[in-house]
Amino acid sequence: MSDAEKQQSRLREFMQLLPLTSELAGLPRSEHGRYYSEEQIQARAITLRHAYKVARQVLMELAQQ
Repeated sequence: MSDAEKQQSRLREFMQLLPLTSELAGLPRSEHGRYYSEEQIQARAITLRHAYKVARQVLMELAQQ
C-alpha cells in the first residue's frame, strides 16, 4: 500500500468515526456569530484528538470480538 493510499484510508477511517468522536468529545456547538480564540480552538482540537483515539480503540475492540 502506497503512502497516498494509507493517507486516504486513514482519512476515510477518521470521517467514519467522526460522529462517534464528536459525541465522545462532548463539545458544545458554537453559537451563530461567536468566534473562538486560538487557545479555545487548540483546546477543542486536543479534546477531539483524545476522543478519536478512544473511538478508534472501541472500534478495534469490537472488531476483535
